[in-house]
Amino acid sequence: AIALGETEMTVNLFGLLPIRKVKVNVEKDRILIPGGHAVGIALSTRGVMVVGVSDVDRQSPARAAGLKAGDVIESVSEKLISLVEKSGGAPLSIAYRRDNSLRTTTLTPLIDTATDTLRIGAWVRDSTAGVGTLSYFDPVSQSYGALGHAILDADTGKLLSVRMGALMKADIVSVKRGLKGNPGELRGSFLRTQRTLGDIHINTTLGIYGKAEKTISNPLYPDGLPVGYQESVQPGPAQILSTVDQNGIRAYDIEITQVSRQLSPSQKSMVIRVTDPALIEKTGGIVQGMSGSPIIQNGRIIGAVTHVFVDDPTHGYGVFIEWMLETEQSATEPETAGNAA
Repeated sequence: AIALGETEMTVNLFGLLPIRKVKVNVEKDRILIPGGHAVGIALSTRGVMVVGVSDVDRQSPARAAGLKAGDVIESVSEKLISLVEKSGGAPLSIAYRRDNSLRTTTLTPLIDTATDTLRIGAWVRDSTAGVGTLSYFDPVSQSYGALGHAILDADTGKLLSVRMGALMKADIVSVKRGLKGNPGELRGSFLRTQRTLGDIHINTTLGIYGKAEKTISNPLYPDGLPVGYQESVQPGPAQILSTVDQNGIRAYDIEITQVSRQLSPSQKSMVIRVTDPALIEKTGGIVQGMSGSPIIQNGRIIGAVTHVFVDDPTHGYGVFIEWMLETEQSATEPETAGNAA
């Protein structure tokens, strides 16, 4: 495109036979502030997730009610423990969600003779916390994207729904280097100081998204960078922005070794290889906590790190930034329409 605005283009078969004409709207580059910031993620789930069932004196009320690991109890979730205690052993009618289907059942608590307390025979979880990396901040909408992949329950592998959550500034206190067959990790501190950057609206397969409380800056790119869509992504040199110690955001050299042209969103849009000696010395390559690190090529934000190869920490996957932006937009559309939950 050589000019902004609407233009008409012809689609040709084999570059020779015209098939149809289409209208194309040429817009200005979208400018984002690249991430690379270490962030703490504190999330409370919508409902409580059953992560396992157990026996109460050789019986399991939860199992008898048909509950299993991965189910999310919704109807009595916020006061589950107190309701069980107040039930006196009377049956409780509960609603739970399994694979996006809402179901109901009756659960009858039993006395645990060892502790003389009423129990339902289920292990449940209603919150999680961890460290990741900010991918981008949009100075126009004040929105952000991070991680590039979903936050999953550690025991069931199920995606956690968001009731409320906070994105906080994190300090990296130590690094466990990645080794073949043994992924490393960034260890951070953020709950004690609680320097909130924004809230968490949604947890998706392509990352977490929300609104920032104030402008998030990047000292390496204070004016931001334009978005690079997948057509511009090529195998070859690139950089990732990450925070792996107390020195803050740094740019590290990588090589994009493979690019997948995709018609639908995927976490694995490209394969990357860490080539920067300083990063390899520090972390061994890509480690847990670096997910979301923005990928820069030819002066554009083209994607974010999502996964590391277990058998080679110098290699990993990245997602196209356009898929993250598309996910963010679809996640915020209901709110724009006034139907936010």
